Amino acid sequence: GIIKYLYLISEGDFTLQEKYRGEVINKDNGNNLVVKRCELSTENRKSLQEQFDFTVPKVLGLCNSFGFGDRIGLANAGHIRSLQGSDFKAILAQQSIRELTRTNRKPEEVMNAAVWAVFQEGYEDGFGADADHLKTTEDIDLMVNAGFTMFTFDPGEYVVNEADSISEEMLEKKIDLVDWQTLNGDYQLLQSSYVRDEIKIAEDFSLSPTTIDLKRAVVKYGNAIAHIKKMYDYLKSIYPNYNSEVEISVDETDTVTSPFEHFFIAGELKRLGVELASLAPRFVGAFEKGIDYRGDLDLFKTEYIKHLDIVKYYGSYKISLHSGSDKFSVYKVIGTLKEAFTHVKTAGTSYLEALKVTALKNPTLFKEILDFSRSIYESEKQTYHVSADLNSLKPSSEYRDIELVRLFEDDDCRQILHVCFGRVLTDRNEDGSFKFKEKIVSCLEENESTHYEILINHFNKHLDPFKQL
Repeated sequence: GIIKYLYLISEGDFTLQEKYRGEVINKDNGNNLVVKRCELSTENRKSLQEQFDFTVPKVLGLCNSFGFGDRIGLANAGHIRSLQGSDFKAILAQQSIRELTRTNRKPEEVMNAAVWAVFQEGYEDGFGADADHLKTTEDIDLMVNAGFTMFTFDPGEYVVNEADSISEEMLEKKIDLVDWQTLNGDYQLLQSSYVRDEIKIAEDFSLSPTTIDLKRAVVKYGNAIAHIKKMYDYLKSIYPNYNSEVEISVDETDTVTSPFEHFFIAGELKRLGVELASLAPRFVGAFEKGIDYRGDLDLFKTEYIKHLDIVKYYGSYKISLHSGSDKFSVYKVIGTLKEAFTHVKTAGTSYLEALKVTALKNPTLFKEILDFSRSIYESEKQTYHVSADLNSLKPSSEYRDIELVRLFEDDDCRQILHVCFGRVLTDRNEDGSFKFKEKIVSCLEENESTHYEILINHFNKHLDPFKQL
């Protein structure tokens, strides 16, 4: 592989050099010139951030933003370049606790990769850092200490999916199990707020929630809202001077978030003093990992406009699209709607583009990864929303090298490769060396310009539909 360094060249005054750890590699006493070579370490990154404000993650607030997850740590520069000509702001350091666990990375490593890329590219437009899918207060501590600025709370474990279908009698039993103390109220309070003949949301859109609608919403999301409130209060009380913004994700659930449920969640969070930057509902249709949207696009558009109207009604947050990788048909729909700001979150698609580089430049390595992924797919897919058919992907020996890149156009192949990233990046041989990770990294480092080019093309496809905004 290729190692990058930070070089400091000073003439006369060397106080700045002392803030960085490294070795002096050249001293020219005649010109009083000193060159110091420094590793791209956490310590040196923090020194850099003290000196250059543009390398410090910001709270982005209400604007169009794009989340680029980078599981290997070499894609950030390509991500930054892909944003040229777009009004989207970048969220570069973005990794969920699940991804950190699966890739054996620390939050500091994710931050390092983002900051050094920002410095390399001279990207001064400001970037965010998303601590994604946080479930506990320990998660918050971990990510605050690493300097993340956006905190995505995932209360999915507290969402009661069966509330959509169980009897009213069962609902009433479950209403008693809601954490009313944290919600600072009772069912009667909510009944008087939400059960009305008409709540006018927009010119041609009203809600008329019934008692049963409210009961279902309370059972489905009540404890999730209580959990969000606890997480939010912890962040704001333990770190009162820390600059942060909060996203709520209820997208990884089995059942769709109806417009009334969105209205209810946003209304309750507002009542409880939880300030949202963005909310990710569970939209209609299938948002599977690594492939385009599956579902009725006209229905999606109709429902999405209702969700947008609710955002405008409350007027203080943006709508967030999770599992946003490769949802090209959805971007075409959203790109035509100019009423609200959007946050798109992607992660796995950059890993797939990295594998595409290996398929082009080191087909033997890619074939090994393909066979390995096929062998572990059934066990690895358990925590993912995917539908790939393993039988549609042949053993690698049956593909010619020239056919490998075409596999990235195949939905089944994309998903099989996608969900196996954790094992591909962490499994080791008996002697302790990595099975694949170091080889992938070397291939990407040696073909850096190809890697960036592939990323730019791929993310232009994500961003172009929004350029008509």
